[in-house]
Parts: sequence; structure tokens; C-alpha cells
Amino acid sequence: MRVIFAGTPEFARIALEAILAAGFEVPLVLTQPDRPAGRGMQLQASPVKQLAAAHGIPVHQPERLKDPATHQPVMDAQADVMVVAAYGLILPQAVLDIPRLGCINIHGSLLPRWRGAAPIQRAIEAGDAETGVTIMRMEAGLDTGPMLLAGRQPIAADDTAATLHDKLAAQGAALIVEALGRLESLSPVPQPEAGVTYAHKIEKAEAELDWRRPAAELDRKLRAFNPFPGGAALFGEMPLKIWKAAPASATGVPGTVLESGAAGIVVACGEGALRLLELQKPGSRRLPAGDFLRGFPLAPGLAFALPE
Repeated sequence: MRVIFAGTPEFARIALEAILAAGFEVPLVLTQPDRPAGRGMQLQASPVKQLAAAHGIPVHQPERLKDPATHQPVMDAQADVMVVAAYGLILPQAVLDIPRLGCINIHGSLLPRWRGAAPIQRAIEAGDAETGVTIMRMEAGLDTGPMLLAGRQPIAADDTAATLHDKLAAQGAALIVEALGRLESLSPVPQPEAGVTYAHKIEKAEAELDWRRPAAELDRKLRAFNPFPGGAALFGEMPLKIWKAAPASATGVPGTVLESGAAGIVVACGEGALRLLELQKPGSRRLPAGDFLRGFPLAPGLAFALPE
């Protein structure tokens, strides 16, 4: 079976690696154009492009796929199917129709819950007990296509977006290999109409922590926003990043520091309190609370600013 692969980040790279290891022929890879990254803002190839280059696979990097001229490499590849995983571009119907067996997508949620751009983060933020991966046939709608296979994944109490990403990436890689092997015998199942939710893209503005919210909610938010964009808090005039925390058994005026030491910085919330375990000052690196306090004392009785 000839498989075109379309994807960009690490989640997609792991799937492509599994497809290649399973012996499927990949005549073409689609990925996003190289983007500036790192301190020097040098152009950097996506993880998928790097893997394709290592295997000598031709790569197509259109800015968008609206122009019919950008479809030619897809047609020339004469593939049986296209696998899409976190590609980042909308595939028009004309592209979906090119492969003989259509296009299938690896989506990091149990559809129809968390359609859209950030299913891993939104599942943690919402306090879901589990999530998973759905393999579905693609159609013009946003993650609306019929389902072929699904696998469930519990969300641990300490899962971050990074740790859950790695679990789902591995699960997605295994499921897509299974799906490709059984593709012509699998029966698509329409998604239920009930239970649809949308996982909107994570915005930097969401990082601000409102200490008036319950501690359990802020804990979920910090885990969902690690590694991007983290939690943002203001102490006096100093903007701080909060990367890791855990709910604590304490009460007080929201934003007030209740305890401060090597075991963490306990801050009162609207319900309960949050023990801050990893923080970062501008221009510095992430530090455990004990190390952070040596250069930035946060004494009990002081308070973080509350958002307006």
C-alpha cells in the first residue's frame, strides 16, 4: 500500500516512524513550511520533515492547498491513501478525493469530544478522567468524519500536556498501523450527534492565573498548559511563570502566600490553595521552589496580584 503522509509536529513524526517501520511505502510527505525557531530564530524543519529527509522521502511544503497547482505532487504520488496527523493545513475536498482509498486522520481525543486544534490540553483542563485516539475518515468538516478505530487512555492526576501527548502519540502510531493493515475491511461508524465539544487553540492570553478560582481548577490549567504557554502570575511588578503546582490543604485570602519554603510556595485560592513547585523569572530558567526562593523571596503574608 502506498501511503502519503501529512503532518508536522512530534505527534505526527511518531506516527510516520511507525508507518515506515511497518513496511508501508511512503512516496510523499506533506508538512508545514520551515519556520523560525530558537533564540537565533533560524528556519527549522518540522520533526516530520526531518524524519522524511532521513529516509530520502520527497517532501511537499505548500503554504496552503487552495491553489490546484499545489495538488500536483499529491496526484503524482499515485497513493492508495493519505494519513493526516496534526498537519496544520485544511485539506480541500479536491485533495481529499485524490487517494484511491481517501484520507484518514489520527486525532488525539475520543470523538466527538474535543474536535479541533488542542484536544490534549482541553481534556486535561476540563478534568476529563480519560481521553484517547480516534482514527477517522476525513471529510470537509472539522474532525467530523466517520470513525474507523479508537483507543482509550486514562488521564493521570499528574499528567501534563507533554506526558499525555507522548502516551497518545504512541497509541496513535499503533492504531494507524493497525488501521492501514485492515483499511479495506474496516466499517466506518458515524460520530454520535451528542457529546460534541470543540478544543479551541491555546492562546497565550489564557495563561493568566486568577487566584480567585478553585485550586483544583488552577492545577488542571497548569498541567494543561505545560509546556505551552505555562501559567502567568504577577507579583508586584514582576511577571512570573508558574510551571508546576499541586493542590494543598489550606485556606486564606486568594493570592496570599501562606507558606514559603523548599517544599513549595502555598498560595491561597478561591477554594483551597495551590503549592507552587516550579517557577521562572523573566530571562531565567525554570527552578524548583526552594532554589527560586533563594533569589526571589516570597514570604508568607505577601500576595500575588489578582487579574482585573
